[in-house]
Amino acid sequence: MKIITDRFGEIKFDDSIIINIEDGIIGFENLKKYILITESESLFSWLTAIEQPQIMFPLFPALLMEENYPTIDKYDVFGIVRLAKEIGEITINMKAPVYLNLIDKVGFQKIIDNDKYEVAKKLFIESKE
Repeated sequence: MKIITDRFGEIKFDDSIIINIEDGIIGFENLKKYILITESESLFSWLTAIEQPQIMFPLFPALLMEENYPTIDKYDVFGIVRLAKEIGEITINMKAPVYLNLIDKVGFQKIIDNDKYEVAKKLFIESKE
């Protein structure tokens, strides 16, 4: 298969890498099939909707933000990043992470019922130097 994205251009891929997210992502419940694109030497990945390749969710490993973050066996957990022009304004959603099982190619989004986790936690801390 192939898709054309704004960020990466044309991407050819095998059906075997398609991740099924049965309930979709909040606000995009109609999109069920995704591929995960990871740039070499980058901590960011891009969850890209096959049905609408212009829809891409930047993901960041939640465990790099907090080592005791809620995990689920056999799933990698990611926060969806909200990009901004100013680095200090980039945030990550720790309240509604995306869990991906990259072996079985399934995933889901879950709202964590705990006030400890923010919808818009700053991803980068600005230095006062």
